[in-house]
Amino acid sequence: MAPTKKRNVSSAKTTEKSVKKAKMDLNTKVESILESRKNANDVFDILEFLESEKEKDVVSAVTACSNLFCTLLERKELFLGKLPGEEEALSGGYSAEEKYHMFMRHRYNSCVEILLEHLSHELYGVKESSLCCLIKFAAGEGQHPLEDLDWTEHYSFPRELIQAVVDRLLSKTSDNSLMISRFQEFLEMEDVRFYVMSSIRENVGKVMDKNKGALLPVYQNNVFTLMSNISIPSQESELTNFMVKQEDKHEDWKAAKLNEHKRVFERMWLGFLKYKLPSNMYKKILVILHDSILPHMSKPTLMIDFLTAAYEVGGAISLLALNGLFVLIHQHNLDYPDFYKKLYNLLEPSVFHVKYRARFFHLANLFLSSSHLPVYLVAAFAKRLARLALTAPPTALLIVLPFIYNLIRRHPSCRVLIHKPSTEGELLEDPYLMDEEDPAQCCALESSLWEIKALQKHYHPDVAKAAMSINTPLSEKEEDLCEVLEITTYELMERDLKKSQIKSVPLEFETATQLLKGGGDVLGQHFCLD
Repeated sequence: MAPTKKRNVSSAKTTEKSVKKAKMDLNTKVESILESRKNANDVFDILEFLESEKEKDVVSAVTACSNLFCTLLERKELFLGKLPGEEEALSGGYSAEEKYHMFMRHRYNSCVEILLEHLSHELYGVKESSLCCLIKFAAGEGQHPLEDLDWTEHYSFPRELIQAVVDRLLSKTSDNSLMISRFQEFLEMEDVRFYVMSSIRENVGKVMDKNKGALLPVYQNNVFTLMSNISIPSQESELTNFMVKQEDKHEDWKAAKLNEHKRVFERMWLGFLKYKLPSNMYKKILVILHDSILPHMSKPTLMIDFLTAAYEVGGAISLLALNGLFVLIHQHNLDYPDFYKKLYNLLEPSVFHVKYRARFFHLANLFLSSSHLPVYLVAAFAKRLARLALTAPPTALLIVLPFIYNLIRRHPSCRVLIHKPSTEGELLEDPYLMDEEDPAQCCALESSLWEIKALQKHYHPDVAKAAMSINTPLSEKEEDLCEVLEITTYELMERDLKKSQIKSVPLEFETATQLLKGGGDVLGQHFCLD
């Protein structure tokens, strides 16, 4: 084993030395190119390292390219404007300096193409270093544009390079969530974020139209991951961090205006949501919609079609769509026909078992908080919940029972469900129609909440105790549901186990005090009794 170990150590040292030598050689070549144009051909050696199969060599070459081309951009030694082909540059009547600028511009373009390809590399270290280098190039191009335009009238931002980076991140075949997470750092710059949003919208339209709107799960997941990492500032005064300074034209620049950010943000999301999405993605979007998307849109009401379509899907997706609809109804005066009818039909046994149960009951409580709702509607909700309570788990019952009590408190006319003083005889069967979809036709007011009476015999003491509250007049103060919305079965069991036990159990009225103190008198007394 010893000889093998020595060989391994030896080879490791050799590799380390070769890496250091490669770094030194690359740095030397960069310095020689920048010192004299006679050494311009050394750039080919650097680009060759950039395509190496060894990760460390590639990362070293990326650093060398970054130093070289960023310096050339600053020195303005790269050709400006429409770049002629290399053969044309050699044969045309260009000066030696122009030919040098063309030559280095071609090498720069080759470097960018290789780096863009490396964004799909199998090694993360190569992908990350390539991404950071491309952003440095973008910053350099922003300060020293390569287009031959009148920059007193135009804005100098490298949109094409940013578009190319976005196109690579939005892969159709591989999950790029890790790289997109790394890219999030650059989205904190206002102008980068603005043009990235435009690039996403353009890319989505191009890719989805080419595939005729068919599902592309990997691609759509990459798009969603990138878009969900984009957050818009709440005030225009917060737009201060720019990668490219526009000097005098900054005030008129779209990327410096909050309304323009919102408009592009809105178009990006609407462009993505108009295509068919994987079912699991509906849930991801609806979870963040009310908090991270609607507040940043210039016209949130444009999301009505998406939300109504999601609301009609059923199940957990419908529950999640309630958040967005709540925002539109309460903050943007959305008139949604048959809203309460659809909300009523969402009350099914599965509602007690879904992941988003707490959110649903919180929103349902808000929707039913108005005192102007008709009595038949509130009674229908109370009765349907009571019927569902017969098969609900204890954790759900601790939400449902206070929920029903609060409905009765808000609408005293619903007390008829508890006590009917004018009833001549007991009903032989419940007139309530559980299968009726219209709350106005379910005959809830003709029924009673006998289900709660049945729950007074529930096996769980907390549920039985909550059900017993219906026997006494309800207080005017509503019960706070926040304390029970998030309760789990585990927490319920832990709470039961931690209840204090009775420490001493009395067995007789007078405790014996002299029995074991050696008192012969006591023993004698017993013998005398015999």
